[in-house]
Amino acid sequence: MSDLPNLVWLRAFEAAARLQSFTAAADELGLTQAAVSHQVRSLEKSFGITLFIRRARHLELTQLGHAYYPSVAQALTDIAYSTRGLLGHAQTRTVTLRAPVSTAVLWVAPRLGAFHAAHPHIRIRLISAVWADSTQDEDVDIDLRLGPSGWFDRRAHLLATESVIPVAEPQQAAQLQSVDQLLDQTLIHIHGYQDHWLRLSEQAGVPLKDRSAPLFVDTSLAAIEMAASGAGVAMLMRRYAELPLSLGRLTPVLKTEIPMSQGHYLMPAAGEAPNSAEVTMVRDWVTSLFS
Repeated sequence: MSDLPNLVWLRAFEAAARLQSFTAAADELGLTQAAVSHQVRSLEKSFGITLFIRRARHLELTQLGHAYYPSVAQALTDIAYSTRGLLGHAQTRTVTLRAPVSTAVLWVAPRLGAFHAAHPHIRIRLISAVWADSTQDEDVDIDLRLGPSGWFDRRAHLLATESVIPVAEPQQAAQLQSVDQLLDQTLIHIHGYQDHWLRLSEQAGVPLKDRSAPLFVDTSLAAIEMAASGAGVAMLMRRYAELPLSLGRLTPVLKTEIPMSQGHYLMPAAGEAPNSAEVTMVRDWVTSLFS
């Protein structure tokens, strides 16, 4: 096909148009800025038209560039997907998703199988830690965090605000008819969320003093197991409670719900390079889990 442009030039054009920068395109493609600029100029020269308006700090597409870009981007995407389909696992992209341990186990992991079945070409590496900083940022493609808004960069994207509910083993829960009876039980405190029992007592006007000695754990996972065994009652994030509630291991007590003043956030990407198609797909899926 004599009218087919040089594919190397097209790749440089697509990256520069998407990123609005020869420098950023060069970083993504592993080339020098001069090489990308030269490839784009070669493409323009072969067409006899100008595709970019060169500004001091960024690029702008001309009207012809705007008209041409969607077709080029789609064609390169189609080639990439066709190549993956032909070469199989040799082209599989691993996407690393980091999340708080209880979010990973109780919310993300139970839904991961369905995503993998729908997108078998994407390999997801789900990592979790009690403290999210235990993994280097540059090794993480998608970073999901839990906390108050003041903890995070302003660019962090709020997925959902969270609330907590008191839960207990079903037979134990059936015997609790008031906040006073609830607070007479052995209370399970989760590190970082110790104030929830106090807020419940203040909301109901029932003091916490002179109650039985509490239990302390550092994860919601441990609190679930303790509550399900009948060792005490726990104040769990509603999202975390969904799975043990659906399995009948725990039951809500008094239908009480208290806002946490915290939420799940997607952190901004650590690097400047744009997300790959696979990372974008996983990121959209994670967002949908909280909608």
